[in-house]
Amino acid sequence: MASFDTIFIGGSAFTAGWQTSRPVGIGVRGGRIAAVAPDDELRAAGAAETVDLRGGLVLPGFHDAHAHPVVGGLELLQCDLSGATSAEDAVARVAAYAAAHPDEEWIRGGGWTMSHFPGGTPTRQLLDAVVPDRPVALSNRDHHGTWANSLALRRAGIDAETPDPADGRIEREADGAPAGTLHEGAAGLLDPVLPGIDRATALRALNRAQEEFFALGVVGWQDAWVGATAGIDDVLDAYLDGVDAGTLRMRVTAALWWDRARGLEQLDDLVHRRERAAAASRPDLLVADTVKIMVDGVAEDFTAALSAPYLDRCGHATDNLGLTFVAPEALAEAVTALDAAGFHVHFHALGDRAVTVALDAIAAARAANGPREARHQLAHLQMVRRDDVPRFADLGATANLQMLWGGLDEQLEQLTFPFVAPELVARHYPFRELRDAGAALCAGSDWPVSSADPLAAIHVGVNRAEPGASADARMDPSQALDLATALSAYTAGSARACGRASFSGTLAPGSAADLAVLDTDPFAVDPRELHAIRVRQTRVGGRMVHDHT
Repeated sequence: MASFDTIFIGGSAFTAGWQTSRPVGIGVRGGRIAAVAPDDELRAAGAAETVDLRGGLVLPGFHDAHAHPVVGGLELLQCDLSGATSAEDAVARVAAYAAAHPDEEWIRGGGWTMSHFPGGTPTRQLLDAVVPDRPVALSNRDHHGTWANSLALRRAGIDAETPDPADGRIEREADGAPAGTLHEGAAGLLDPVLPGIDRATALRALNRAQEEFFALGVVGWQDAWVGATAGIDDVLDAYLDGVDAGTLRMRVTAALWWDRARGLEQLDDLVHRRERAAAASRPDLLVADTVKIMVDGVAEDFTAALSAPYLDRCGHATDNLGLTFVAPEALAEAVTALDAAGFHVHFHALGDRAVTVALDAIAAARAANGPREARHQLAHLQMVRRDDVPRFADLGATANLQMLWGGLDEQLEQLTFPFVAPELVARHYPFRELRDAGAALCAGSDWPVSSADPLAAIHVGVNRAEPGASADARMDPSQALDLATALSAYTAGSARACGRASFSGTLAPGSAADLAVLDTDPFAVDPRELHAIRVRQTRVGGRMVHDHT
């Protein structure tokens, strides 16, 4: 009888704790790692299946610690603008989708890029020209704004007299009429008139997202908005339906949405939903032990919370410091209560003031409840004050990095850098500082905001530049990560952030055989070519979920 079910030989392997790849193979038995050993030893033991790495590399499958997979999968089923290359292309895609779907009451979808439009704010007239007879509502790529046509705005009763909500802004024309872009909470003004998404469609979206992620070597994700969103009553239902149907194969951590319009009275609801996930009795696939809190917005629409005022188009300071969606005192109270109830808190903290406020809330929880093995984490970290960098390690807070954002792009160059103080430009994405200060690192894509491809993100994390570009001085090239750190963050680091460290994310014997096979050893190529590496196979618990050999 063969000693192993599967062996992976003929290449190299990598796992967290190693500084580079090693010329060894992997033996799998019963869905778990049974051996990490030289190829000759694995061959001699025998196996029912032999995978020839052909010079490639096997490593733990990636875990995406911050994504919105069901929403992203839904957009792939709707009007998908993520591939548009210009404003004209986006409008043409809307027109084509509307023509191909004449029976859809609303044209929904998203993925448009802010930098394709003047000021990052497309107008209603652009949509009116191609879809005048049906309402249109399309989220931008970062999902902090919605582009609507005139009919959608009229249906929702949004006009010149509609006040801006406290947590958002209506982009306006000279006479006060809505221009067509709704920022942050203002997009919620459309909610009462938007058609809902049924559970069958939400499950289709989940299954579509799984296909996308498995093809990229991802074996687990943390869904950073599990609640009512994008017309879905509760994203948790999609995951529970996936468990019931036997179609959920991804290892999912559901970050339950904190409703900022409510207070501590929602804690009982969150506990109940955590229990619903536990009752599915598949903790290997689904847990809901985390709560997501939006601390601030994004810099491109001037809602990220900053320590220095935004600048106007002439470079003069304004009176706008951005938004904190939850007051600091209320945030500290909420995090303390959640921590006491055994939840882990996942913060959206993009501006430097938001990072400070989130860390203060964790400190308050520790002071009240005492330290515990919590997985509190701050995502995005676009700007971080130098004094806050060591606080991550001091407080046991994880830095949840979107490495793909660590290179200069059009959105930063056109919609952020001209409008924030120079001292904040210099504090963008301090990945290396966080690592050197001892912060626990994990990594996520924020898909569909940006690509779900971990290797594309790792390329930018290591090179501090997008493929084909050189690191820009404004992005501080010294903040680049070494390859071993970047890979470890996307595997063991993210498995820990998702609550999977006890059985996934490493090649330790006994760990689940959650594996990705790459066509090339990343340590053997020029770092400028990392983006070209592709995933050949992905396995979850030893079972093949993607095969492109």
